[in-house]
Amino acid sequence: MCSGPDRRLCGNDTLAKGARVALLATIAALPACNGTHTRPPVSSPGLDKQASTKVLETGAALLQSRPPLDALNTYLDGFHFYNGTPESQMEAHHYCSILNEEVIQCVIYDGNVENAHLMGVEYIISARLFEGLPTKEKAYWHSHSHEVTSGQLVAPGIPEPAEHALMQKLVNTYGKTWHTWHTDKDKSLPVGVPQLMMGFTRDGQADATMVKARDERMSVDSAAERQARKDITPQPVLPGADAWMNGKVIQLPDPTGTASHHPTTGPGQQAEQGVNSRSPAP
Repeated sequence: MCSGPDRRLCGNDTLAKGARVALLATIAALPACNGTHTRPPVSSPGLDKQASTKVLETGAALLQSRPPLDALNTYLDGFHFYNGTPESQMEAHHYCSILNEEVIQCVIYDGNVENAHLMGVEYIISARLFEGLPTKEKAYWHSHSHEVTSGQLVAPGIPEPAEHALMQKLVNTYGKTWHTWHTDKDKSLPVGVPQLMMGFTRDGQADATMVKARDERMSVDSAAERQARKDITPQPVLPGADAWMNGKVIQLPDPTGTASHHPTTGPGQQAEQGVNSRSPAP
């Protein structure tokens, strides 16, 4: 266990080295199981793939190596909202590469199926690294403590002890997230500009219908996860993170006018079954 005055240095490395090795070996031996399939909310326009394209894809898959993609070996499912528009929320599927004990990088999709759309990226760093950022930079980052302790952030398909250990590593981290394709707004192409996203910090912020739809579709229970994680005690959120809560909202203006929130579901309506979750129209 981490103790002493410099807990932030080791706060994200709660597992002993031997335990981590055993954990990774256990996970590697498991069959691929990422929960129920989640489809994206939109389909992209375009001609169907030709046979020649499929042949090229098959050849590339057989002959080309993909080390950066192979390193995306951790799957997390949670929720984001647009900075400055907290009622505009969506489910986000993270496929992550753990670069070292203090830096994780994730690509974010609007589903967990083959035709899911790449909708953004998230960079995750330790509390120690976050504390060393310039003051102005910190306003772009959000904490993960509530996402973990609320049970809303899950790692589908891995055993509970492994997921619990992963959440212990994440609870004191900080994320910087940009979405570049707003399929939650029914954008079938990546139009507009990137938008800075944030994470929830308190109960009642996440749309309950959205969370329930995710839980039922993926056979997870956020409330049960919350109870199971009661022993995970986060450190206080460091100054500068979650700046939106103090009235400091950073967002890129969209001169194209495509940034408005226009989901097809309205208040009280549920999205089509099996489709990525999002909040109703504000």
